[in-house]
Amino acid sequence: MEVWHHALDQAPASGPHVVTLGNFDGVHAGHREVLGGAAARARARKLPAAVVTFDPHPTVVVAPERRPLLLMTLGQRLEAFRASGMDLAWVIPFSRAFSELTPLAFLDQLQRALSPAELHVGRAFCFGRDRSGDMGTLEAWGRRQGCEVHTHALKAPDGGHLSSTRIREALGRGDVVDAAALLGHPYALTGVVVEGDRRGRGLGFPTANLQWEQEQLPAKGVYVTQVGSAHWPGHRLGLTNVGEKPTFEGRRLTVETHLPGFEGDLYGSRLELGFLHCLRGERRFETVEALRERIRLDVAEGEAWWEARPGR
Repeated sequence: MEVWHHALDQAPASGPHVVTLGNFDGVHAGHREVLGGAAARARARKLPAAVVTFDPHPTVVVAPERRPLLLMTLGQRLEAFRASGMDLAWVIPFSRAFSELTPLAFLDQLQRALSPAELHVGRAFCFGRDRSGDMGTLEAWGRRQGCEVHTHALKAPDGGHLSSTRIREALGRGDVVDAAALLGHPYALTGVVVEGDRRGRGLGFPTANLQWEQEQLPAKGVYVTQVGSAHWPGHRLGLTNVGEKPTFEGRRLTVETHLPGFEGDLYGSRLELGFLHCLRGERRFETVEALRERIRLDVAEGEAWWEARPGR
């Protein structure tokens, strides 16, 4: 997949393409429907498929007080675009000047660069200054340009609206099962293992301390995770604690994963943690021995859940 990092007026002229537009934070199940639909239409028409997205997130520029915690890094988004069949990903730098463009000015530059034969967007997609461009704007422009406009209703499995906001809300309450249903896959944190305070090792349950890259964390608690690494094929069981270690009067948020049965040095290694199941919320224990016993039970419960997990 080719990747552009060009301002709107600096992209080379190329086309025609089947194009999809959006922020695509999380690249959830609805996003993948839009991307997959565009890719399928591109193959049918023997045209390249292009996705146009923005970085940073628009609210960082226009409403920083409402800035959401992002579900994915840009690199993760690009990998998801590639996996969805995109031939080109155009990452437009989002700036104050860009936010002031009228919807038609944006579309005219899009036409110059990509010559869209088709546009695929979610039904609620808005764009341009003050989000004044909507489906009516796109459809009228498409008729003038001979570009087909396809809208996709982003529906959750329960029939409700599917959005990145709803996924963040699920993660914020620790409901990683609901988040996975909305995403179409477990929510994942990625990053490098760094030196921690070795509390887990002292308790008899050594942990890998993740320097995570995403912004949105699940609620504080203990989770069953599937852990991916170059050190082993596939995934292995992890028991992941997201929290501040209140038993030790902790004040720093950490993400630490115990890997039952694993022996080895993971410092400097990249891990991916997929959140599958919440065992319990974070709590303070009166003694270190009480915490050690609770961790032992967490590991036993996690191992039992892992062995009985759906689709194993």
